[in-house]
Amino acid sequence: MKIMVAIKRVVDYAVKIRVKPDRTGVETQNVKMSMNPFCEIAIEEALRIKEAGLASEVVAVSMGPVQCVDTLRTGLAMGADRGIHVEATAPLYPLSVAKILKALVEVEKPGLLLLGKQAIDDDCNQTGQMVAGLLNWPQGTFASKVVIDKEKQEVTVDREVDGGLETLCLDLPAVITTDLRLNQPRYATLPNIMKAKSKPIKKFTPQKLNVNVKPDLEVVEVTEPPKRKAGILLSSVDELIDKLKNEAHVI
Repeated sequence: MKIMVAIKRVVDYAVKIRVKPDRTGVETQNVKMSMNPFCEIAIEEALRIKEAGLASEVVAVSMGPVQCVDTLRTGLAMGADRGIHVEATAPLYPLSVAKILKALVEVEKPGLLLLGKQAIDDDCNQTGQMVAGLLNWPQGTFASKVVIDKEKQEVTVDREVDGGLETLCLDLPAVITTDLRLNQPRYATLPNIMKAKSKPIKKFTPQKLNVNVKPDLEVVEVTEPPKRKAGILLSSVDELIDKLKNEAHVI
């Protein structure tokens, strides 16, 4: 079985986000970029499935500008066998990404498609569900545990819901999106980083895949959240209750 993993290049989680002066988006020039943390979890789970003898190959896929190759190399250094880069200069929104993934699935024929449940830059949490719908594959979102039965060609997914845990049994092929508690991603070792430089990365474009990536969303404006007012010290509980009641109007 082949596993395909979608990974995204995003602003590093430790970077303080700055909005562009013209409010068209966030500043990415000279800003540290890295792999989306949820995508790291998806790569790690694919590698563990392969190490357990349940998969023969792990293929990492990324979409976007040329710099996405660096993110792919990170996935290859973690242990993925090869990469696919779909080069696109225009912003790609969830539906466009889902359409590209569907086209790649038709080319690669994987038995399992893994994605992070969301990206930390837009928090859309839509691509996995959309590509499952386009492929008409069963889906398990927010996975906190994944168990594959190779003989039955099934995968059991524990997913976190508001009421606790829900367990799904899906026929393969399937789409799974990964949650934080699924695993702890490994660090790429120096020998594997060196090996990653020689691993193949196949190039595609949306046009070559016959995918129309015309945006279905329009970003009108990006603004920073309002700054928090400074706190004040109160002399008594009675004064606190008075302010909560008459100024904040929360009681």
